[in-house]
Amino acid sequence: MTFALGAAAWLGAGCGDSSSSSVDATTPDGKYNPPNPAGLGPAPIELGSTSDLAAAGSYVILAKTGVTNVTGSLITGGHVGLSPAAATFITGFGPSMDASNMFSTSASVASPGKIYASNYASPTPANLTVAVLAMQTAYSDAASRSDPDFLNLSSGNLGGLTLEPGLYHWGTTVTIPTDVTISGGANDVWIFQITNDLDVTAAQNIILAGGAQAKNIFWQVAGQATIHENAHFEGVIISKTAITLQTTATLRGRLLAQSLVAIDNNAITAP
Repeated sequence: MTFALGAAAWLGAGCGDSSSSSVDATTPDGKYNPPNPAGLGPAPIELGSTSDLAAAGSYVILAKTGVTNVTGSLITGGHVGLSPAAATFITGFGPSMDASNMFSTSASVASPGKIYASNYASPTPANLTVAVLAMQTAYSDAASRSDPDFLNLSSGNLGGLTLEPGLYHWGTTVTIPTDVTISGGANDVWIFQITNDLDVTAAQNIILAGGAQAKNIFWQVAGQATIHENAHFEGVIISKTAITLQTTATLRGRLLAQSLVAIDNNAITAP
């Protein structure tokens, strides 16, 4: 089953009155859902440059209270960051401190990716403080987008659906009990606002179609996000609390958590 934006819905959500200089869908508190200038769906959530250590976009995993790795994981295409908690709350990586004391390396973080913690040498603490603030800003931006294209779609059960570009909002937990497809072009954007938990059943998959890219898929989760054993996930998870990847789950995207990120023998690749 495919859920696409009809012409009227798209015009209502993405196009303002040509006589006005303001962006459409402005809420009473001044927040809005600006349209994507490069494709369908809402404007993307800003994470910053992948080469800027003070930007959330530089990290594949960024957390505030801890990062735990049970065993065997491999993180590719970016860094692991933790702040304000110290490096002692990064466990299971077997880190090797660089002579500069600004970063450490690990067999679980593919080069040139590194591990950064708040108690490492300058400028790492300052960079991480700014990156975490950027992560929190990204969460607030995603959560505050108004006038969703889809409200409480399928009561939060996404199994078997094909999801078109747009802003989605659920006032419930969102579950993925069977495979779900995200279909759209390379520049299209999806923002999923979830006011409770996100739960992906074991061995189920998020499948991308039509050129859709994980970097343009944003999962804003007010509760916990759990990707169960052997499942495959696509997109950037921005969680108010914790993110857990259970044994051998895989992910192409980012894990940005305002508390803990827990992984276990996972392959995690930057989008």
